[in-house]
Amino acid sequence: MAETVLDGLRLGDSVAVDGACLTVVAVSGDGFVAQTSQETLERTTLGGLRPGDAVNLERAMAAGARFGGHFVLGHVDGVGRVLSVRPQGEFSLWRFQAPAEVVPYLVPKGSIAVDGVSLTIVDPAGDSFGVAIIPTTIQQTKLSALGPGTPVNLEADVLGKHVRHFLSRGAQGGGLTLDALARHGFA
Repeated sequence: MAETVLDGLRLGDSVAVDGACLTVVAVSGDGFVAQTSQETLERTTLGGLRPGDAVNLERAMAAGARFGGHFVLGHVDGVGRVLSVRPQGEFSLWRFQAPAEVVPYLVPKGSIAVDGVSLTIVDPAGDSFGVAIIPTTIQQTKLSALGPGTPVNLEADVLGKHVRHFLSRGAQGGGLTLDALARHGFA
């Protein structure tokens, strides 16, 4: 089940559980223990898990390792919901509803992590967005067990979060604004 994640796992290592970064506090032959704060339980889907529930697990990327995908930190920004799943040829088109705190980061061809799975946004509209998911991703994650109404952890792209934060500080007199960038040909 978690053999790949357990290989070489040590105390203090980070493991993303359904996209939420947790710190390993104990390791046994067939599993590991991580403690969660009340805030983590309230702001993610982890508080609703029951013994035996399937979860996506991923170790932290080692510095200097090959990088494929986008930066996923395990910092869940909000809980969304599966709206629909439609087969489309060999892959499937999924639609998710995002909470207000994630909506500003829903940009076409932008990145988002759904339960820790790195995906590319297609067709953002209002508080929802789509993603096209290939069969391999379905087979290697717990996405195959999800359906309409299922809650999911969402993590917006970290670069977008930093840019938005920087620009919002500009509006308060502490940096550049989108208008200022546009005047200089950068937006």
